[in-house]
Amino acid sequence: METKNPGPAHDAVDAIADQWAVVRPDLDTVPMAVFGRIYRLANAMRGRVDKAYAPYGMALGEFDVLATLRRSGEPYTLSPRELTATLMITTGGMTGRLDKLEKAGLLTRSPDPNDRRGLRVTLSERGRELVDRAVEAGLAEQRAALEGALTDEEAAQLTGLLRKLLASSV
Repeated sequence: METKNPGPAHDAVDAIADQWAVVRPDLDTVPMAVFGRIYRLANAMRGRVDKAYAPYGMALGEFDVLATLRRSGEPYTLSPRELTATLMITTGGMTGRLDKLEKAGLLTRSPDPNDRRGLRVTLSERGRELVDRAVEAGLAEQRAALEGALTDEEAAQLTGLLRKLLASSV
């Protein structure tokens, strides 16, 4: 099956690799081309997804917190430490996000009944409804990007290749 949109024959990443080939022909720039495109794609999609979440009053960071709670299953409760580890952000960054989301009524913080020093963060009903709608909007943006460029088979192949690359990098 053919690609839906073959893309440009020569893009900005190719131009960078071409420049390196002139000044340093000894370099293998394939890794630069792969990761340069991954970085550029991630940045482009982050902008598209942020726009999809904006009507729900959240950016990607807030969405990530709410989505992590939602994915955890009922009762949609985690500790701040569990959230921080899952989202790979600092505790200070997490506190700021939790403050904002709690003020908006999208989650609550309460004492951990099993740890006098701990807290539990729980997704509110309003937060669950909002993140359920937001995830659909974000997925629609991502789906549109894939469908505009790749066949289903190519998307599946790319998923496998990226999984393999990620597994070898961690």
